[in-house]
Amino acid sequence: MFKFAPQLINLFATLILLLSFAMISQRRIVSLINLFMIQGAALVAASFLLGYATNQPDLYVSGGLTLVLKVIFIPWMLHRLIRRLNVRWDVETLFNIPTTMLVGIALVIFAFSLALPVSRLSYSIAGGSLGIALACVFLSFMMMITRSKAVPQVIGFLSMENGLIFAATTVTNGMPMIVEFGIALDVLVGVLILGVFMFQIREKFDSLDIHNLEALKED
Repeated sequence: MFKFAPQLINLFATLILLLSFAMISQRRIVSLINLFMIQGAALVAASFLLGYATNQPDLYVSGGLTLVLKVIFIPWMLHRLIRRLNVRWDVETLFNIPTTMLVGIALVIFAFSLALPVSRLSYSIAGGSLGIALACVFLSFMMMITRSKAVPQVIGFLSMENGLIFAATTVTNGMPMIVEFGIALDVLVGVLILGVFMFQIREKFDSLDIHNLEALKED
């Protein structure tokens, strides 16, 4: 198992990257939430595998927190939220799908170039996956700035946090436990606040398009 652990972790890392590409090209919000849930499951599997390979119990706790929040609770809450808000599609994007994919490929190349010097200094068995982790962060950030609806932007923020956790895991074999709990609490509180925020936007403008918030400046 130890012999094939790096290859399996790279496999999960590749899956996380492919899911990030699928998310930036996805227009159906229900499918977007499902892709985010699968990405969280891949992150959990990578954390458990790295914890087993390096004999670090902290990674099991990190994977457990991700499982509870990113795979179970937050997807359930988002599904419930879009049903109540009656939101199904996000068709208003800054770029069309081919342009989005080309920009995504350019960001992946940039991420790998940026991560290469750091990867060479890492002693982690998953240090080579840092480029993929940074690429996921960049792709998620791009999804946040190219979507006009609030729900995809929330999912982009959560996916970016997945990439940051995976980056920390690949380089240092996990963050200190107090940091893990702090991040989990921040994400949970942030999602709950954003849920209330979405309901307020819908009540005020009968739409989740964040460009409507510009009208508040004129009031």
